[in-house]
Amino acid sequence: MSVIELARALVRCPSVTPADAGAIPLLEAELAALGFQTFRLRFGEAPDGPVENLFARLGNGAPHFAFAGHTDVVPPGDLSRWSVDPFAGHVEGGVLVGRGAADMKGALAAMVEAARRHVARGSPGSLSFLVTGDEEGPATFGTDRLLDWMAAHGHVPDFCLVGEPTSVRRLGDCVKIGRRGSLNAWITVLGAQGHVAYPDRADNPVRRLVRILAELQSRRLDEGSAWFAPSNLEVTDLEVGNPATNLIPARASARLNIRFNDQHRGAELAGWIEQVVATHAPAAEVKVRISGEAFLTEPGPFSTLVQDAVEEVTGVSPALSTSGGTSDARFIRRLCPVVEFGLPGETMHRVDEQASLADIAALADVYDAVLRRVFAAPR
Repeated sequence: MSVIELARALVRCPSVTPADAGAIPLLEAELAALGFQTFRLRFGEAPDGPVENLFARLGNGAPHFAFAGHTDVVPPGDLSRWSVDPFAGHVEGGVLVGRGAADMKGALAAMVEAARRHVARGSPGSLSFLVTGDEEGPATFGTDRLLDWMAAHGHVPDFCLVGEPTSVRRLGDCVKIGRRGSLNAWITVLGAQGHVAYPDRADNPVRRLVRILAELQSRRLDEGSAWFAPSNLEVTDLEVGNPATNLIPARASARLNIRFNDQHRGAELAGWIEQVVATHAPAAEVKVRISGEAFLTEPGPFSTLVQDAVEEVTGVSPALSTSGGTSDARFIRRLCPVVEFGLPGETMHRVDEQASLADIAALADVYDAVLRRVFAAPR
């Protein structure tokens, strides 16, 4: 398939996490036809699984370069708000509209096209693909597990490029060299239910929860660092579940998220939250989940190589950034240096998500330029 045909075919797979809906087999067939050895790896059980993953490798020599990405997408939401069927692969006016067009099925198609050209050149070394169906979800049975399998079977890349939609206003303006860490915390304060007119006979948990949140939010975590913005804590949910106006509730809960930079570790922040909660409500329940630690791929030869490839194709000199949410690069960095570059992400996760056909084609050119540089570099 051409790069556009493949992008459309991938969008037609309604692969909402953790469903595969044919996306992984489609990529596997394309790569197998190019001579890649492919491995389908299914991990996990319901409710977060099972998850389909794909590892494919061409060649055994050095250097070993890897593309990484995900086939899963977020739900389309209210279908009545879409101008087209989100899984029809609709093209109009030079634009592909559909869930996953930008994040990141267009990039996967561009990677396959770049691999096709690489094979035609007969380049030496090894090229591999790490593809998961569990990036938009819990990320429990996806890339993290796939990397364990790769390490155990001797498939450790020298470099990796993730195709997340990093471009901001136009293709080529941003390359990601790191990401902030992410921590979610659930706090539940228990009290004693009672009539509001007799507060001495009850114990209102809302009072203590409010004091906990006030103290947590009053701390300025840091001022940022050389490559990272300041860390931030945001309360993302408050729940009491009290339908009555004259009833003191028996419980109150909150959820918060911290996006933290390289001045913190998740465990240290979790300990701080637990200490603050214990001060105000010793019997409260605290659950913390660290989705990933902050990381940085220090600017150097690899990031410069990617920047040069982007500028060659787009004429834009991309900025290096660590902004945005988390990505599977947070796992990959434990095996090798990793950077991210992909399509403009303005419409990702939105109604009428889209990518221009010209950008998808140009992205394939960028990925091809990366491969030419990687496999032409002195070894």
